[in-house]
Amino acid sequence: MSGTDPELVPDDVIPHQHLPPLEYRDMPKAIPWKAMIGPSIILAGLSLGSGEFMLWPHITYKAGFVFFWACLLGVMTQYFLNMEIERYTLVTGESAITGFCRMSKHWAWIMLICNIVPMAWPGWASGAATTLSWLIFGPVDAAGGDFSAPYTNWFAIAGLVLVGVVLTSGPVVYNTVEKIQTFLVASIMIAVVVLAIILVKPYAVTAMFAGAMNLGEMPPPESGLAFVALLGALAFAGAGGTLNLGQSNYIKDKGYGMGAYIGRITSPITGQEEASPEVGYHFKHTEENLSRWRQWWRAANIEHFLSFFVTCLVCLALLSLISYSIFYNADGNLKPGMESFGQDMDFIWGEATTLGGMENGGILKIAFLLMGTAILLTTELGVLDVISRISADIVKVNYLRDNEKWSVSKLYFLFLWAEIALGVMILLTPGFSKPLFLVKISAALQGGVMFVYSILLLWMNNKILSRSLSMSPLRFVAIIWSCAFFGYFAFMVMKLEVLPFLFVE
Repeated sequence: MSGTDPELVPDDVIPHQHLPPLEYRDMPKAIPWKAMIGPSIILAGLSLGSGEFMLWPHITYKAGFVFFWACLLGVMTQYFLNMEIERYTLVTGESAITGFCRMSKHWAWIMLICNIVPMAWPGWASGAATTLSWLIFGPVDAAGGDFSAPYTNWFAIAGLVLVGVVLTSGPVVYNTVEKIQTFLVASIMIAVVVLAIILVKPYAVTAMFAGAMNLGEMPPPESGLAFVALLGALAFAGAGGTLNLGQSNYIKDKGYGMGAYIGRITSPITGQEEASPEVGYHFKHTEENLSRWRQWWRAANIEHFLSFFVTCLVCLALLSLISYSIFYNADGNLKPGMESFGQDMDFIWGEATTLGGMENGGILKIAFLLMGTAILLTTELGVLDVISRISADIVKVNYLRDNEKWSVSKLYFLFLWAEIALGVMILLTPGFSKPLFLVKISAALQGGVMFVYSILLLWMNNKILSRSLSMSPLRFVAIIWSCAFFGYFAFMVMKLEVLPFLFVE
């Protein structure tokens, strides 16, 4: 071997199947956890619109805090799940899905479908359009109990196009997403804390703690919450589904660990193409490299705990407390007149009108609806970004490695605008424009996806990575729990919702 030839990682260290073997390089020096803030903030921003603003306050409206114990378990489960997604990328610079594809080439097309189909439903753009329409026009006939919003579809389509323009315009896509989500998360955290101070009642806090302690209790049948809605809420108690897998793509673009050797996705209009190798790298297990690995791993855990876990938990708790305080009396029963807000996103209009009825409530009502619009539209931005970068990564690495014309960046923008076109078609299809309905479809499908990749992470990070890099016993148990947690609810959705629908007489 000449001095310029790369030293390849043997197949017995990290198997490569149909992909080229990894190359050896030293683990870069670790940086402080504060300098690593970014990717987890993006994930927290995605969770704001997916579960925290819509699904869990909706469940609270329907059933109080009966199911809140599962919310807490969901966030905690996703913390450990996300760190196992990060583990493989820190070690190799590759995405977690590329690691799956090293186990079998069939995971490429399976994960491509799992990435595109569940997240194609533009529920967040539709939700943002609904809150914006309420802000401008109000509901169609509030006096008659019709809280539907006019022009929702056209606002939603305009929102999708706006998202595409924003993502296409920034020179480095990751930097654009990070700046938007960091500003959003900081602003929303402040707004939610202020609203909680104004609205949350002591009896709501008592009810929330009681619900958190009632492990295993399910919402009553009269709540109307089907298993598909509950699975969706669990998947989005945090980011959810392949949005979590996007964490490995984000830390790669941020340059964590071995990701420092990988190029970033840049705009074909305003950016300069960065060289991005088809495969990643690994490090020899010298004392220095292993020491650097442990420093990276420790810092990544601290950053993700504070940026993702704490942020999600605080926002979920406060937004659910706000919902309960608005809709419920101290005796645990709905306040008079609140039964009318039970359809789709109507409960959000109920929250807004309650705010509007307070002293100086006009300003609070406008601020609340603006906050909802910003949360949901930026969530759609993050969702489309994750879908596009994961899809581009899968296709480039597995099918177009030797094609110089199609770079990861070009594939990213192809998938981005194709997803936008698909979202527009869905919105224009009769019966598929209700925001909460679309989000529930996406979330329920993603719950099944999380069950699948929990199993894959369990195998990859214990059987593929060496003992010095693999899971600790605690994290092993946590991912076993993730398999059981999402597997149970996915099975119940299949048994109670899907099979009766398919085989109804």
